[in-house]
Amino acid sequence: MGKEYDPQVVAEFGLYEDAQLQRFLTEKGNAMAAISERPNLPWTFRLVDSEVVNAFAVPGGFVYFTRGIMAHFNNEAQFAGVLGHEIGHVTARHTVAQQSKQQLAQIGLIGGMILSPELASQGQTLMQGMQLLFLKFGRDAESQSDELGVKYSTAIGYDAQEMAGFFSTLDRLSGGSENRAPTFLSTHPDPLNREARVAELAQQFQAADNRANYEVDREGYLRRIDGILYGEDPKKGYVESGAFYHPDLRFYFTIPRSWQLINSPTMVQMVAPDQKAIMQMRLAPGSDPRSAAQEFVQQNKVQVSRTSDQAINGLPATTVIGQIDQQNQQGQRSSLGTIASFISYGGNIYMMAGLSMASDFNRYAPEMESSIRSFNELRDQSKLNRKPERIKIMTTNRAKTLREALLDAGIPQDRLEEFAVLNGMELTDQLPAGFLYKAISGGTR
Repeated sequence: MGKEYDPQVVAEFGLYEDAQLQRFLTEKGNAMAAISERPNLPWTFRLVDSEVVNAFAVPGGFVYFTRGIMAHFNNEAQFAGVLGHEIGHVTARHTVAQQSKQQLAQIGLIGGMILSPELASQGQTLMQGMQLLFLKFGRDAESQSDELGVKYSTAIGYDAQEMAGFFSTLDRLSGGSENRAPTFLSTHPDPLNREARVAELAQQFQAADNRANYEVDREGYLRRIDGILYGEDPKKGYVESGAFYHPDLRFYFTIPRSWQLINSPTMVQMVAPDQKAIMQMRLAPGSDPRSAAQEFVQQNKVQVSRTSDQAINGLPATTVIGQIDQQNQQGQRSSLGTIASFISYGGNIYMMAGLSMASDFNRYAPEMESSIRSFNELRDQSKLNRKPERIKIMTTNRAKTLREALLDAGIPQDRLEEFAVLNGMELTDQLPAGFLYKAISGGTR
């Protein structure tokens, strides 16, 4: 199963090209796997190109860390604890057990945005790419993996108390206003409860291990991530002021109010606040909008109620509205409402499609149609020339608060709390002279 999933994960996220950081992940992963209960698995550790704060595993020893979570660790011991947690999911066979139960959720959906199994199983072609399904673990499995994370990281010499501290970062992220609420929290116990539990476990394992010192290595880790891409990669698309911009492909469209957007190399997904509707934008097969729409209708067995060839902002387009009737594995039938437009632009056919249960469709259709009809050519040079942000490790020249240090580094007032979370600190914390902290370079925000 892992060998089947791995190329799909890579296609969905892309790999983050940083040979030094990838070597570090592989080296530490192999060291930890070697002292686990399943040392002979052909373990694979990958650094994937997503700003979302997440780490996950699939069966067979495949473990993935996003650049987003690597940017949020503040020492090696935090990283090691989460690495041990993900290895624990594999060694305890949680990934296989949950796969067999088919407790499936959408890939990339953040902050616990788990769609219903009925919705996830409908419309094979429409949902293609979303059908790489993450595993949803129960609280017992998560608690067991937390314990294994403490056990493994302690065994290779790291201070697992730092793993406990990282849960406070996750807690702050999950309540933040940014679209970086970590999927690492999606089905997990409350992070602050986990923080207390992991701190107790760390004491127990350290007492049994009985070595003099445990490694934290804050400075070494921070220097290791100096220059890592932070947030969205503008050339692959970014969100600003309620719209999604793609400089390389030179298009933009508006996002329905309060919907979450998840961008990946294969598609853009948007999820309604109550998680009962989803939109997808991706390339579609076909030589023209009408043939692409016909293929979509045939493959998804759409019962079409309306078809239109009305252009969208001067671009040739075909739009279909209809219903998809499906039967799940328990024999229960359900109906989905869908609106899908196929737009010819720049030598490509773009599909923008919305989907919800049929009973909810009329409630979401206006928002979905408005987003679809906003698709347009991107000409604004300030949007086309956006530069990426990267983590920049700074050193205090004198004793000061984190707030003062961040302002000195050019962080704007409205992003101070974001960077306090990134540093795992409070803005009022006092920093001594010569202290390393995270700021950014690049970008125009």
